[in-house]
Amino acid sequence: MHQDNHEEVFAAAWNHDGYTSIEFEPLDVNQVLADAYNSVAGLSLTRTQLWDMEVRKAARPDLFIPGVIREGTARSWGRRRLESGTEVFVRASEQRLWLQPDSYGTVVEACYLNHASQRVTFIGLPEVEDDVGRTVKASPRQPLFHVEHGVSGEEEAPRNTWRIVHLASDDHGAMSECFERISQAAGLPEYVERYIEDVLDWPLTRKR
Repeated sequence: MHQDNHEEVFAAAWNHDGYTSIEFEPLDVNQVLADAYNSVAGLSLTRTQLWDMEVRKAARPDLFIPGVIREGTARSWGRRRLESGTEVFVRASEQRLWLQPDSYGTVVEACYLNHASQRVTFIGLPEVEDDVGRTVKASPRQPLFHVEHGVSGEEEAPRNTWRIVHLASDDHGAMSECFERISQAAGLPEYVERYIEDVLDWPLTRKR
């Protein structure tokens, strides 16, 4: 891949007949916030804030999805802004395996922040050379995958968007079942909760 064709790589994989593409319904963050949490009167996230969250999370996933990232393993390097205004960098971490969540594996991703469209594209890589010349290899225990996070909707009524494509077939449906369970989880995604509590400094408690 090239330094700026992450979105094209994602689109090609998404449309590949032999791969497994999964997309969640756009999440009405403020509606879920009002429905599922106590003491949130006066709290409403804007589209600008959701994008701020995505930018922060891209570089520091350990701070926003600690339930997924093994502590102390997340790092990123090579961040730079292109002439188009987009930003690129590479990140690596040990993450819970999708189908074996009690185990971790190294995930290596080329990251592309499109500030104009407010989308972040993560392209899974088999291996990469890091900032000190060491080769970092992705775990062979699960297929490579690409992810796209984004923000849509109006400034005062934003939606969080999310889709993933695994570079393998899902012949037995296990991957689809895994993500169906994730999509049905109550409340906001962990990364939105972390942004509200840690960045906006607003404690959250879920309704029973």
